[in-house]
Amino acid sequence: MDLNIIDLSGKSTKKITSTLFDEPYRPDLIKKAVLAAQANRMQPYGAHMYAGMRTSAEGWGPGRGVSRVARIMNGSKAARIPQAVKGRQAHPPKPETDRTEKINDKERKKAIRSAVAATGNIELVKKRGHQFSASLPLVVADELSALIRTKDVKSFLEAANLYDDIIRAKHTRVRAGKGKLRGRRYKQPKSILIVTAEDKGVVRAARNLAGVDVVNYDQLNAELLAPGTHAGRLTIYTESAILKLEEKMQ
Repeated sequence: MDLNIIDLSGKSTKKITSTLFDEPYRPDLIKKAVLAAQANRMQPYGAHMYAGMRTSAEGWGPGRGVSRVARIMNGSKAARIPQAVKGRQAHPPKPETDRTEKINDKERKKAIRSAVAATGNIELVKKRGHQFSASLPLVVADELSALIRTKDVKSFLEAANLYDDIIRAKHTRVRAGKGKLRGRRYKQPKSILIVTAEDKGVVRAARNLAGVDVVNYDQLNAELLAPGTHAGRLTIYTESAILKLEEKMQ
């Protein structure tokens, strides 16, 4: 496939040939790779082994006309048993449970190649809800990696007709459920992913833009390319990153 290289003003400067975007779309492998990545970074959790058991409760035995449940000393309130208020859990989460998921190396690498190719498919990118009016795939000259100010990155995105997606990502929503009480009240949409060959300042420059992630080519994974297992993230590659990925994904 012939790729147009644009400069920081959004104008096409030259063309290069790449096979990165010729990989077939495999949503099954992409989903498997993303779920494995999420499962393998999950932190073990579970109740304390004596949770609900620190009590003076003992059973009264037969002959009292009441059920033989453990009751608090000097009272009649049930405790310790799972069906009692503030009693122990019957089957709580166990910290020693293995929650990891395995995926073959060949499957994981093929999933990444497929997810990279999906970033060049305008139908999949639009389906994710991204708002832009540029042609895909997006490949930019290496000068993008050297930007050190947020306003310079913003100017480039405006020139390339991509800034509408940043505005879209600014609209956060309140999370459903108890998570809103636990330090993660708001959910922010994912916006542009910038893939570089070398960070010369763009990571710091772009980190304050809503929903934007910046990553080096060697740290690229399926979850960054397909958040929530849905492929087709709006992605910008630098010219050197394309060449490096070509070598890496052979």
